[in-house]
Amino acid sequence: MTQIFAHRGYSSAFAENTMSAFIAAQKAGADGLELDVQLTKDGEVVVIHDEKLDRTTSGKGFVKNFTFKEIRKLNANKKGVNKEPIPSLIEVLEWMQSNQLVCNIELKNNLFPYEGMEEKVIHLVRRFNLSNRIIISSFNHYSIVLSYRSAPEIETAPLFNERIYMPWVYAQSIRAQGIHPKLASVTDEIIKGAIENGIAVRPYTVNKDTDMERLYKLNCTSIITDDPVKALKIKKQYEKRP
Repeated sequence: MTQIFAHRGYSSAFAENTMSAFIAAQKAGADGLELDVQLTKDGEVVVIHDEKLDRTTSGKGFVKNFTFKEIRKLNANKKGVNKEPIPSLIEVLEWMQSNQLVCNIELKNNLFPYEGMEEKVIHLVRRFNLSNRIIISSFNHYSIVLSYRSAPEIETAPLFNERIYMPWVYAQSIRAQGIHPKLASVTDEIIKGAIENGIAVRPYTVNKDTDMERLYKLNCTSIITDDPVKALKIKKQYEKRP
């Protein structure tokens, strides 16, 4: 059964990477969340996608140049009515203790390496006893290897933009249990091959009806979507078919 992961929360209807988006995804019936983390100037792990604050918040400049206190004053619901703070990872993990969601934490450390980010994230995951419900992913595969070596009990999954030959062989070589490929770069054969070789496949970002149906038909491990409500509706329709 294909799981549904809400990309930055229920981001098609709520401000991305906010507690409102995460809570709405859980209420909608998503199996998991995908979120992005970076470090503030004073080393706090915060949940935000872009390295720059400009697109999604009332702030301007790089996340790394602001303290946690300064970051918390900003509005992460730039286009909405209600003010939303940028969440800390602590806040999200604390809330996860009240539900059974799986959470894919993407380390946004490809542009800025963020010294010590892996250790900080792992420390928090362990602190909240959530190791069995977390997947750590990143486009920075050095970071994926470091995460595995530091915490072999937490699942890791490299992110890919491009098509890779037999990606399950690569995943196995870095001890990852899954791959998170860009939807446009993953073929039916790659999905089948990876799953047959024990590697989970969670493509991003799956928003079209036809793409969802294709992946459900393949029994893909998970889909990462902006719209978990639509994904669930199509999944139910697909399951009813003879």
